[in-house]
Amino acid sequence: MKCTIIPVIIIIIIIIIIIIIIIIIIIIIIKCTIIPVITGATEIVTRSLRKNLEAVSGKHSIDSLQKTAVLGTSHIIRKVLQCEA
Repeated sequence: MKCTIIPVIIIIIIIIIIIIIIIIIIIIIIKCTIIPVITGATEIVTRSLRKNLEAVSGKHSIDSLQKTAVLGTSHIIRKVLQCEA
């Protein structure tokens, strides 16, 4: 049993290493940028939100972002309250 398990473990480790290398290469090639967008339902937004939204292509509305945040939060709360413990 030990002789067959060790090669399988080695193959799994090699596959994981190859996947990590591929992910690193993709990150280097794409050069993605993370833009923080923090919003709430009470019309309170960060000072840099407008500047950060300008970096994203397309037209964005702070109102629609806040509506999406409220709907997403209510969806999560509904799912949690429906869960039977």
